[in-house]
Amino acid sequence: QVQLVESGGGLVQAGESLRLSCVASGRIDSIPNMGWYRETPGEQRKLVAIILSGGNTVYADSVKGRFTISRDNAKNTVYLQMNTLKPEDTAVYYCNAYVVTTNARLPTEHWGRGTQVTVSS
Repeated sequence: QVQLVESGGGLVQAGESLRLSCVASGRIDSIPNMGWYRETPGEQRKLVAIILSGGNTVYADSVKGRFTISRDNAKNTVYLQMNTLKPEDTAVYYCNAYVVTTNARLPTEHWGRGTQVTVSS
């Protein structure tokens, strides 16, 4: 079994920063990619940013220049540094990872339970 546990959400004012963390644990052989998605009521979950094991990154247009994704492969951890937060960034943020577990050949997708980020104006 693989678990993803997020932390770092909270309530901030517009213009402030937050840093999210997500730790993967379990019978993990490798994690080809890790990322963050966000969801607001009535809308589908949307990509925020992903990072591959080699360090390549992809960002949603709405967060480019404000958010930075990074990972520590030794700790199976992914981070999301969120700067200059806006009220429209308010959402539940979910950690996502494609994980190759021990003795498996192909990666499987896993999700965390989410962490609330609220940005007040």
